[in-house]
Amino acid sequence: MYFIYLALCKDKTIYTGITTDLDRRLKEHQAQRGGHYTRAHQVQKILYTEEYPTRSAALRREAEIKSWKRSKKLDLIKTKKGIG
Repeated sequence: MYFIYLALCKDKTIYTGITTDLDRRLKEHQAQRGGHYTRAHQVQKILYTEEYPTRSAALRREAEIKSWKRSKKLDLIKTKKGIG
């Protein structure tokens, strides 16, 4: 199972990523391990998730969400009430 997640960063930006283990990935972000963006912007918490059965489906959805403006991401979070 693959997860798409939207994470709130310390500077209030929203990071979109993919993982197979949400708890592990959040801990990695908070320990400042992982990508350059999340090391620089410090992930605080996961705001929203979606599950996908295949990596390719998750990657397609991640690319779609990453292309959105912040307002559309916030609308997604509000309408689906993700975790956090």
